[in-house]
Amino acid sequence: MKERVLITGGAGYIGSVLTKHLLEKEYKVTCLDNLSFGPQSLMHVIPYTNFDFVFGDVRNEETLKTLIPKYDVIIPLAGIVGMPQCQKNPVDTKMVNHDAIINIEKIRSPSQMMLFPNTNSGYGITTGEFYCTEETPLNPISLYGQTKCGAEKFLLESDKKAISLRLATVFGISPRMRTDLLANYFVFQAISNGYLVVFEKNFKRNFVHVKDVARCFEYCIENYDSMKGNAYNLGIDSANLSKQELAEKVKEYIPKLDITYKEVATDIDKRNYIVSNEKLRRAGFEAKTTIEEGIEELIKGYSLMFATEVFRQ
Repeated sequence: MKERVLITGGAGYIGSVLTKHLLEKEYKVTCLDNLSFGPQSLMHVIPYTNFDFVFGDVRNEETLKTLIPKYDVIIPLAGIVGMPQCQKNPVDTKMVNHDAIINIEKIRSPSQMMLFPNTNSGYGITTGEFYCTEETPLNPISLYGQTKCGAEKFLLESDKKAISLRLATVFGISPRMRTDLLANYFVFQAISNGYLVVFEKNFKRNFVHVKDVARCFEYCIENYDSMKGNAYNLGIDSANLSKQELAEKVKEYIPKLDITYKEVATDIDKRNYIVSNEKLRRAGFEAKTTIEEGIEELIKGYSLMFATEVFRQ
């Protein structure tokens, strides 16, 4: 029998994709979620007999003490994400993104696997001209990045050992869709409005498809002993793109898209970096889905969603 996996935030953007992926690979998966965005993102996994759900909140320490010992693998995806939400709810952001991770780490035993999703936005502001590796000092500029990087530091310094995946900006269709992620947002604007306004067009990011994130978590479970105790950048080397390059790629698939570059305005999100994913590749894993494939997928997905007036509203 394969490992028993607990995913906190399993109803979220990554969690709803990861849950189905692991169920298909015959892992026994339990999702802990407070369903703040509703239950619909998990409806597609209800038929799996190896799926279970617990309604609860990671801020509840008694809930964690009851659940954590039952599982072989812990994947804490629950989080308050995005700069606006974190700024709006700073106390909850710290409790969910940082304090809950510390509690989980204190409760779990050394024999239980911990796979932590960090963000490579922790590299913060650079020139965008050199590749950030896992040895590059972290310099998170947002509360989200600060809480995630703080939790990662605690885990990697723990004697219990963990794996941290520093995720590039994720893109792609999910049952719990997020349109605020950069590639998802650009395609969303192109489909819904036909125009796109881009600030600080030369700022760069790295990208990764949500299904590759799910595949990588599975790979980490299977290769935990050789990978534990380390952080790994997870992205696509060919997708270290500036905002302008990303926008122009979207225009290749939606030629009528009108792009305006604002030279005088600024973006509140100042992240600017490119990332090397060589360490993870040496460990045996590489992301497969290209940004071009993701754009095509998003166009199909949004076109289907926009067929209903409910989604438009």
